[in-house]
Amino acid sequence: MKRPVNLCLTCALIFLSPAALLAENWPRFRGSRGMGVSAAPAPTTWDRAGEKWRVELPGAGHSSPVVWNDRVFVSCADADQGRRWIVSLDKESGAVVWRKSVGFSKFKKHKNNSFASATPAVDGQRVYALFHDRETSPLIAYTHSGEEVWRYELGPYLHGQGGASSPIVDNGSVYVANDHKAPSYLLSLDAESGKENWKVPREGKRACYATPCVRRVGDRTEIVFAHCFEGITGVDARSGRTNWLADVFGRFAQRAVASPLCVDDLVIAGSGAAVSEKNIVAVRPNGDQAAEVYRVTRAAPHVPTPVVYRGLMFLWSDKGIATCVDAETGQQVWQKRIGGNYFSSPICVGGNLYNVDVDGKVVVLKAAADFAEVARNDLGGPSKATAAAADGVLYFRTESHLIAIGK
Repeated sequence: MKRPVNLCLTCALIFLSPAALLAENWPRFRGSRGMGVSAAPAPTTWDRAGEKWRVELPGAGHSSPVVWNDRVFVSCADADQGRRWIVSLDKESGAVVWRKSVGFSKFKKHKNNSFASATPAVDGQRVYALFHDRETSPLIAYTHSGEEVWRYELGPYLHGQGGASSPIVDNGSVYVANDHKAPSYLLSLDAESGKENWKVPREGKRACYATPCVRRVGDRTEIVFAHCFEGITGVDARSGRTNWLADVFGRFAQRAVASPLCVDDLVIAGSGAAVSEKNIVAVRPNGDQAAEVYRVTRAAPHVPTPVVYRGLMFLWSDKGIATCVDAETGQQVWQKRIGGNYFSSPICVGGNLYNVDVDGKVVVLKAAADFAEVARNDLGGPSKATAAAADGVLYFRTESHLIAIGK
């Protein structure tokens, strides 16, 4: 005879909708664990009539959308109005559920940056939005219904290119790499209250924009940060203590923009310069040491983060060269010129790679050992933002719109 609790559970599952049972979240820049991978297949070709929805945003930006259950969140800014927004939209219809604004004064930045380049992070309770400024840089936590819960002030962001570092949230803590001119530091905050767990000073000297990732080591959690001069570091999530450091990028004028990945027992990160040397380096941490395993330099990306799928790593250079290597050894499998210029990073959805160039052209390739171009699509506007995906729906942002494609 079955116990009543099992019967109740069975009844509860029967009345759950398919969406509730299968809901996929994309909670940070490049999705779960920062890997940029979603298993559910999505459309590879589409036109304007085939879009799920297209919504004009109140401002521009280069941040990525994030997805949690039935909501999509995205940030944007209007420099003329002096306002920045975090916008919450209904995932099915694209209807704006709420939007909250923060004032700012227009400041000098790099022409390829925006005033809303930091991708929000989201968990089951809150969405966390970071806005860098030369006067004030608030990290703000909102409930899913749009109520501000707390605000943490990171201080002025002084580097001339402007800010772009994105927060992440894991196991009740929010993490930020605040690397710029000075003062630079790594930060952990309690996600519920916004109070500091730890704050680790860094030498800084150079702005870097790599979004950290989470590494599980047995029952221990590390946060992996990447910086051109500080190297790749594994930091204890509880204490902020540095467990290991790999100083692998050298001291030439460069910047770490591509975000680190944890792939099996390897940590992969990148640093380089737009018109000079670029490196994607894989290290293997072991205790308090981390040994270099390989590095990719030929047509390595500067801004776009690589993506790993089924043992293969796919690199997409800023100048439109796609490269496939063995993720364990770094040995090249294929390399092809795709064309276009890219600030966005590729994502892998349903076994296909998607990336959008600065003109809003989306190139789709097979994520496989044999090169194959699948399709090219036009978003109808310029874009420097990495796409998101959840439940077989793709989310792209142009300078002016957020677009959903899929069913």
